[in-house]
Amino acid sequence: MGKLRLLFAKEGRAVYISHLDLLRTFQRVFLRQGMVLRHSQGFHPHPIISFALPLSVGQASDCEILDFEVNEDMDGAGLPEALNAFMPEGIRAVDCYVPVRPVRELARLRCRVELVYDGGVPAGAAEEIRNLLLGESVVIQKRTKRKAMADIDIRPMLHSLEIQESACLLTLDAEVSAQNPGMNPALLAAAVEVHRPGLSPDFVRVRRLAVLDAEGKVFR
Repeated sequence: MGKLRLLFAKEGRAVYISHLDLLRTFQRVFLRQGMVLRHSQGFHPHPIISFALPLSVGQASDCEILDFEVNEDMDGAGLPEALNAFMPEGIRAVDCYVPVRPVRELARLRCRVELVYDGGVPAGAAEEIRNLLLGESVVIQKRTKRKAMADIDIRPMLHSLEIQESACLLTLDAEVSAQNPGMNPALLAAAVEVHRPGLSPDFVRVRRLAVLDAEGKVFR
């Protein structure tokens, strides 16, 4: 038996597929492709398959990670192309390989948050948002696992930030903590809405670009 890691992209209409439905989608895709996955033991066996960092509904990604186990030794070569023949629109397998490092060593996300302003970017917005997000602290309220609201300072989880401006768009390219604790990149936009309501965008787009280790190298 062997362990494999699949790198895949999720975009377009597929961003609205929930985590549970995405799991079911991959189970069906593996089945249709003919891949035999290793199953758990017990009265209700299920395929051994897991996502490294489940993606929030509505967000796109170029770098989602799916770990799974098979009943034979293989290196994953050619598997992305075989799986893509059965993938729904918006989900695309990019690479498949034997995992090099455990998921616990995944430390950072390189991401892009786009703030869309239908009437044009307000004057001075880029500099004001940069000063806000790179200040000493950026406290916002976040819902906890127990469904309660709690204050959280997202500044320690923001490792780098670059802002580019066009006519109706501010593009925030950032590196944020991925886990322990992790930060949803959408909180950058939430911080603007809370602390600079006059600069709140009309729409927000979030995309993961790469997963990194603690040294900023691409995680595999």
